[in-house]
Amino acid sequence: MARCTLEQLRDKEVINVCDGRRLGCVEDIEFEVESGKICALIIEPRGGFLSFGKEEGLFVPWSKIKRIGADIIIVDVGETEEECCEGEPDACKPQKPPRHGFFGRQ
Repeated sequence: MARCTLEQLRDKEVINVCDGRRLGCVEDIEFEVESGKICALIIEPRGGFLSFGKEEGLFVPWSKIKRIGADIIIVDVGETEEECCEGEPDACKPQKPPRHGFFGRQ
């Protein structure tokens, strides 16, 4: 079984298999604390000059990941929001990752 670190995931570009769109690169992961199971990849926001006009990142559930290759991650998030979110209400909706401060979640 192959293993991968978060740092290695961050070097990979995420591509949607449905339409070939480049979604961005992995910014972070979300996992269950008790089991250690990875729930989702958080894809970094795209575009913007000096962060102006920058899109919000994407939350891609682990179930939507089809393949993790040497250079890219293939996901199947559908071409429309309805296809993307089928069965998972928060799937792939643009959102900001949770922020953590000195005393926990902000």
